[in-house]
Amino acid sequence: MINRTPLSWIPTLYLGEALPYAAVMLMSLVLYQEMGLSDTQITLYTGWLGLPWVIKPLWSPIVDGIRTKRWWILAMQLLIGAALALLAFTLPTKFWLQCSLALFMLIAFGSATHDICADGFYILGLSNKDQELYVGLRNTFYRIGMVLGQGGLVMLAGYLQESGASIPISWSVTFLAVAGLMMMLGAYHWRMLPKVEEVKSEELIHQPSFFQDFVLTLKVFFSKPYLITALLFILLFRLPEGLLTKIVPLFLKRTVEEGGLGLTDVQYGFVYGTLGVIGLLGGGIVGGWLVSKYGLRRMLWPLVLCITLPDIVYVYLSIYGSDNLSLIATCVFIEQLGYGLGFTAYTLYLVSFSHGERSTSVFSFCTAFQYLGGVMLPGMVSGWISDQMGYSQFFIAVMGFCLVTFAVTALVRLPEEES
Repeated sequence: MINRTPLSWIPTLYLGEALPYAAVMLMSLVLYQEMGLSDTQITLYTGWLGLPWVIKPLWSPIVDGIRTKRWWILAMQLLIGAALALLAFTLPTKFWLQCSLALFMLIAFGSATHDICADGFYILGLSNKDQELYVGLRNTFYRIGMVLGQGGLVMLAGYLQESGASIPISWSVTFLAVAGLMMMLGAYHWRMLPKVEEVKSEELIHQPSFFQDFVLTLKVFFSKPYLITALLFILLFRLPEGLLTKIVPLFLKRTVEEGGLGLTDVQYGFVYGTLGVIGLLGGGIVGGWLVSKYGLRRMLWPLVLCITLPDIVYVYLSIYGSDNLSLIATCVFIEQLGYGLGFTAYTLYLVSFSHGERSTSVFSFCTAFQYLGGVMLPGMVSGWISDQMGYSQFFIAVMGFCLVTFAVTALVRLPEEES
């Protein structure tokens, strides 16, 4: 195969990484809310769907040992596309809930496997210099995929409903559109992804070194200095955001009578799925610049305040309400901008913590722990808490949980502090 320029495959590869994640973890929230489920049900069900991203380090060595990352990328994109198409056809049936949960879980496992392979392919296919050169492009197209998923495609479902389509039919068409995009990406990558690896024998999985490799990574991870405070920081730093992540979309979409803001799909897709993601991306860019200029130690607490204090906008909106779309959009943008700023410091800490022996494998364990403590577990219980307390009291409680973020930040030891 002809050697392809990175510009021909990096943007589409990370677009393909973002779309299934957006479908499983973000679009599903709106779908289940419109299909009549309670917040408790929605957050519990969709919380379990995050399990593959938590446990993906368990099978990443298997993926590394069988065939090539290019083969896995193509296979997962086609599998995800087929599963999304099946999902679309099951939504108008009376078994839509059971079928959708099973298919979303299949898509989640496919997406987590795709993440492993895409990141590995990026490392193998580029020199160290090119990895640094294209990291901004990679992250930008991942965010574009998120905008397309929770912004444009949710808006598509809204436009179809405004045109007279039922909720199940409008979402069926929407998920068929996502399926078509994944199939097209698979066909495109079959032609455009370079071959950067030799085909490996499937017998590699049976070699003793495979299991020894996993055990050695565990040993390195649990031998890190200041492990207890590091684990507390990794697990609990994102607790307030983990509680907010699933409830904010539901709060924005619920009717005023239910305590929400009553946004339509089109309004939600524009405010949260588009402007919110732009704020998140902008915060990440500015946060990266600030840390590169002033250092992580100096910027840690300012960025911690950025990820926590803006959460108060939802306290205001839930108490006073608003039908002013510009005000709602501004509040969401401010909160997501702060989230992007603070998450940059958190990510850079994980990178610093992972430095040393087996850094890539250690980092995968870090991301698994952060997803478990900062997304999956708080997300699963957030709906029950909000149903018990109401949105206003829930958002006030989230501000209280910011104290947990402050506590683990005060305890953590930054690598640059060690002497």
